[in-house]
Amino acid sequence: MSHCSGYSDPSSFAEDGPEVLDEEGTQEDLEYKLKGLIDLTLDKSAKTRQAALEGIKNALASKMLYEFILERRMTLTDSIERCLKKGKSDEQRAAAALASVLCIQLGPGIESEEILKTLGPILKKIICDGSASIQARQTCATCFGVCCFIATDDITELYSTLECLENIFTKSYLKEKDTTVICSTPNTVLHISSLLAWTLLLTICPINEVKKKLEMHFHKLPSLLSCDDVNMRIAAGESLALLFELARGIESDFFYEDMESLTQMLRALATDGNKHRAKVDKRKQRSVFRDVLRAVEERDFPTETIKFGPERMYIDCWVKKHTYDTFKEVLGSGMQYHLQSNEFLRNVFELGPPVMLDAATLKTMKISRFERHLYNSAAFKARTKARSKCRDKRADVGEFF
Repeated sequence: MSHCSGYSDPSSFAEDGPEVLDEEGTQEDLEYKLKGLIDLTLDKSAKTRQAALEGIKNALASKMLYEFILERRMTLTDSIERCLKKGKSDEQRAAAALASVLCIQLGPGIESEEILKTLGPILKKIICDGSASIQARQTCATCFGVCCFIATDDITELYSTLECLENIFTKSYLKEKDTTVICSTPNTVLHISSLLAWTLLLTICPINEVKKKLEMHFHKLPSLLSCDDVNMRIAAGESLALLFELARGIESDFFYEDMESLTQMLRALATDGNKHRAKVDKRKQRSVFRDVLRAVEERDFPTETIKFGPERMYIDCWVKKHTYDTFKEVLGSGMQYHLQSNEFLRNVFELGPPVMLDAATLKTMKISRFERHLYNSAAFKARTKARSKCRDKRADVGEFF
């Protein structure tokens, strides 16, 4: 019983994360707990299996455990396969999310290829299954795109995945000429994830295939800009900017026939003041579409700087931005750690081999929870004080007038 209590509650690991183990335990403690979680993926209780999958995913997203999972990849793959086939919505989502992180940990190679070979047909079946949960299909679409991006070495398999995702998101295209607005449906979230996964895979396609896809979608994709779902509009806008970048990379003098009408649509979205839309949505949309408009009209991209540890990465094009956003969605707060330590991601973003830091340097870089709390409290007090002064000034002006 004393041994079981160490890992009998998978949710405890999901909540605490590896940070606690880094500070208070050892690598052996982490591996012991993970072994227990792997065993719990076979539990009779669906909630226990789901929590175990999430706990393993959180660990792999926050720490490099290549050797540990290399030895247990078959067991993990079998557990994921079983949960995808027999589980309900939440369990399927947890299993698909774990599959994505598992491939990110292993990187390209035979091991990831075997995982994709086993799980690919199941993911495809769930994505195309109209009776399956929308949320499960959505996570499976992202997982299918990420795993294929990492693992596929077969060009026909890549094209097959692209076609599968295309068949999903193209259902959102305008079908009637007299329709001006696309109304969102419960399936819209699935279409968004499929579009984003498709766009990611397009970045690794041969030039001839990219040309074919551009011809197929360049004149239909703008119709998604009229969708009443802000996330679909943003996904379509960013995908269009990336397609323009790819097209101009192939032909520097690339000409788009409907440029005038497209830029009008983009400009309207970049300055949208529709009162029926939420303020947060409008602000987010305007910010994105200002950048998209600059990309389409001026071939410009606003460079972003990503800091992680002592290093910096510059995101200077739409392909790089989309790739970063995709992996950040999968890894969450673990993205910075993986950028420092994961050789596969470092190769993707051309960062070179991992920078080796000694323990003393790492310790000086790490802020304790207590110090972080003090820093946040001081910052909050400073903001409150500044706001109070600003309010006082406004009150004085009001009295004056």
